[in-house]
Amino acid sequence: MGQDLTQEFIDRAENGEVGSRLVSETDRVRVWHIHARPGERLKVHTHVLDYFWTIHGPGWARSHQPDGSHVDVEYETGDTRHFTFAKGERMTHSLENIGDTALVFTTVEFKDSANAPLPLSGRAAVV
Repeated sequence: MGQDLTQEFIDRAENGEVGSRLVSETDRVRVWHIHARPGERLKVHTHVLDYFWTIHGPGWARSHQPDGSHVDVEYETGDTRHFTFAKGERMTHSLENIGDTALVFTTVEFKDSANAPLPLSGRAAVV
């Protein structure tokens, strides 16, 4: 892992912006869209809320981990995965599109999870 990415894991460890764009937020949920063009990498972010994602087309991604490792995943249209976090648990990573098609996901976070939502910067406001 390069020095820039190592520093990003340090600087963004409390970043709760888990998508490219927050499209809806209520007292119960945050709904995010994620769009990554081929070769694009989403900034480091941390998941603390229970959530699920669904991908809208096929593709390949690399999930960079804080310890310098990574996991490569192939997606098929409609793949969906659910995550649950106990109090104090979290997952920090960065997602990179290593395929030749855009990665387009919808992610839904549940704000009534065991952990409080991480704060968002003003740029993550619902558009």
